[in-house]
Amino acid sequence: MIVCHAPVDALGPKTDLILSRLGYRMVLPETFERLRGEDPGVEADLMLVDERRLSEILESKGQGDGAPVPIVLLTGKQGVVETDPRIVGGVKRPAGLHDLYRLLQQVFEDKPRSTPRVATQIRVHCERGDRNWDGRVLSLSENGCLMRSPEAIPLGQRVRIEFSLPETGSIRLDAEAAYQLLPDVGLVFSGVAPGHREMLERFVTESILSA
Repeated sequence: MIVCHAPVDALGPKTDLILSRLGYRMVLPETFERLRGEDPGVEADLMLVDERRLSEILESKGQGDGAPVPIVLLTGKQGVVETDPRIVGGVKRPAGLHDLYRLLQQVFEDKPRSTPRVATQIRVHCERGDRNWDGRVLSLSENGCLMRSPEAIPLGQRVRIEFSLPETGSIRLDAEAAYQLLPDVGLVFSGVAPGHREMLERFVTESILSA
């Protein structure tokens, strides 16, 4: 649960909604106090605070009786300048989904992902040397994908893949086999053109919102 001490304009468009869809429950301070009134055992896991409203929480020792709640600041260009030990990081306002997601993953996850990932069933064409075949993308992010391939792709091997996204058209990418999640292989994209990265980000964001 994330208690958000920030105005709407401190976050990018729909950032709070998308993070909620990804499992980060975001509530306003008054909502959190109401929830605690109903159940004293409710605790915050993190506070997301616009630095312009930091005075609202500097006097508090945390939410609940446990350890102090970590704080992520939404800052200006100068970044974090406060020395309160509860502050664990900062993101420039307005905080977009991907920057804030990366930071929350580092705070909360033992094995963090750098970008959101969505489940898919996308047909993909693969090429390696003089070989070519079709497979299926099972999950997708802006940085890589999990693919089911009828042909083995050894770890460290590079492959060129091509697939189409709804309403955006075909994307052709170079990728490297980085891990196995048997019977599937995880690919990391390399040298992604800015236009293709924007297409991937948009597809992931819209998929999360429509779920």
